Amino acid sequence: MRGYLQSIIIVFIVLREFSNALRLIEVRVPNYTVKDNVVRLECYYDMEDEKLYSVKWYKDGHEFYRYLPRDHPPASLFPLPGINVDLYNSSDTQVVLQSVNLASSGRYRCEVSGEAPSFQTVSDHGDMVVVVLPETDPKITGGRARYQIGDRVNVNCTSGRSKPAVKLTWFINGQQASHEYLKPYKTFKTGREGLEQTVLGLRFRVQRDHFKNGDMKLKCLGVIESVYWKSNEESVIGDRQKVSSLESKKPVSATSTSNTRADRVHDFFSTMFTANASSCLQSSHQMLVVLLMFSLIILQQQQQQQIAR
Repeated sequence: MRGYLQSIIIVFIVLREFSNALRLIEVRVPNYTVKDNVVRLECYYDMEDEKLYSVKWYKDGHEFYRYLPRDHPPASLFPLPGINVDLYNSSDTQVVLQSVNLASSGRYRCEVSGEAPSFQTVSDHGDMVVVVLPETDPKITGGRARYQIGDRVNVNCTSGRSKPAVKLTWFINGQQASHEYLKPYKTFKTGREGLEQTVLGLRFRVQRDHFKNGDMKLKCLGVIESVYWKSNEESVIGDRQKVSSLESKKPVSATSTSNTRADRVHDFFSTMFTANASSCLQSSHQMLVVLLMFSLIILQQQQQQQIAR
């Protein structure tokens, strides 16, 4: 009986301690941010009946910020590459980082501890990547102004230098290009910061369904997670003569009777007159001379006949 009561007391104490336990509500670390931005790291907790002993922030396992409410001043810093804390705007629930750079990328952990005698400690973390945006938008090269059905499209899309690398995607008339149309290239790294540049080729033979109202639109989209979204688009024109020659021809109706023989004769002489009108006018003077000479010959013959009688 005595052991049973002891067990109940122990369980009661444990439940009481658990009900009064320190709780970490939320740790907020942005997944992605842009170089030179100001970043706010947040850590929210509930002390219940406990008293706060300390709040500590770590980057990749190294402490860089500590808040002890009993100290004066309560906040202190520990130098770390890529970490520039705005001490004036930082507190027990937030740490403000100024002008983040590539070295600021990493895992950030917040650790909250209670006072004696329990010294309960809770912690959680978040990962942050600092992005260097491209200085230029995606560029399309190798395209032509006109394409015919059967021609080969051979174009490249090149991103600007960034970190991490830009993810490129091709679209044809608003539809994502088929995988077999794509030609990926190796990512190039340049400069001391190791900025990356990507190239994605588009290769396919033009078919009839690639044209919409005589045009074909090629678009290249570049994306870096949620912080960068840029595209470049070119519109090319189909060769209409080649396209029309490949279209199915409609048969001519043989039941029409409007084009009669008289109409065809009339059209023939109308065409001949129109074609020869200019040349006839140019030789009108010569015709007049010929007619006069012919008239004189006739008159001379008539006079000779009268004399013979």
